[in-house]
Amino acid sequence: MTQIERYIFRIALGAFLACLIGLTGTIWVTQALRELDLITAKGQTLVIFFLITGLSLPTLITVIAPVALFIAVVHALNKLNGDSELIVMSAAGMRPRRILRPFLSLGLAVSLAVAFLTIQVMPSSFQELRDVLTRVRGDFIANVVKEGQFTSLDSGITFHFRERGPGGALLGLFIQDKREPGKSVVYLAERGQAMDYGGQSYLALEKGSVHRQQKDSRDASIITFERYTVDLAAFTPPDAELVYKPRERATTQLLFPDTSDTYYRQQKGRFRAELHDRLSSWLYPLALTFIAFAALGDPRTTRQGRGLAVAGAVIAVVIVRIGGFAASSAAARSPGAVVAIYAVPLLAILVSALIIFHGPVLRAWSAQATAALTGRLGRRPRLGTS
Repeated sequence: MTQIERYIFRIALGAFLACLIGLTGTIWVTQALRELDLITAKGQTLVIFFLITGLSLPTLITVIAPVALFIAVVHALNKLNGDSELIVMSAAGMRPRRILRPFLSLGLAVSLAVAFLTIQVMPSSFQELRDVLTRVRGDFIANVVKEGQFTSLDSGITFHFRERGPGGALLGLFIQDKREPGKSVVYLAERGQAMDYGGQSYLALEKGSVHRQQKDSRDASIITFERYTVDLAAFTPPDAELVYKPRERATTQLLFPDTSDTYYRQQKGRFRAELHDRLSSWLYPLALTFIAFAALGDPRTTRQGRGLAVAGAVIAVVIVRIGGFAASSAAARSPGAVVAIYAVPLLAILVSALIIFHGPVLRAWSAQATAALTGRLGRRPRLGTS
């Protein structure tokens, strides 16, 4: 790129990064606040909290990046026009394609990043998020047992703790195990702490006793302990088979699906729509770049307002995004609608390119048509005149 093109590129890049970081950070904070119950109610650690909220960042970036790029292009063009630089460039003979080149370079870079995130990173993050949430929901201590209540499980286990202490510790523990008919084991402890080791969950009891009563016996044996470990796997019901949704599956799994999979046969349309949404996502940053430049790329004097042009560009972007969502929804129902998923952003690029590169000709034709229509209306004889 030439020096002037690098100058334009730096302006647009700075605005894009500022918008991307600001919007992503704001939305991420709102999402993170919704997950605070992981710490307050479910007793999870800060690591799990930041892991779950952080796994949503790829999705946020892919959604926000095209919008941030659109805002950056609008800001850069308004700045160049407000400083009369756009007028000077046009007067010096710079053609629209040269002014468009730095914006197009930035748009291509954003498109490649969006394509990588959508095709490779997002499915992995969704899958990992599903696995983490499944582990959190399967946490017996966090989700099944309630403070101060006796909780009876179908397996014959009764669990109770008086209150939750600092660091997630359980105080005043009572566990009764009656899984074997006629045999009872009761655990009493002043304190207990859930812990993971080797992929298994355990409950470490401190300062308590174990009361065992054998079958057909009225006497119970009592064993006191300073520290005792109980395997929590027996308390948790077996997990159902985990089925990943289309958005949680790798792109290769969507390209070459397992046709014998029952879930795939039931949701074939959703698999098809998800695949083509990923493959077409990189077109939207380019489409929004072309729309912004088509609306604001022409140099104008400072007396000429650009509010209508900005409003028109925003409306065009909204129409394109709504059209994309509608095409995706239709593709889930009909294979023929897949073409519309690609047609919406490509049509926006084509129309914008015509306005950018052939704008003067189109405006001349419009002016001639308006003049001709006005002339014919002016020559029409008036009724009721002598």
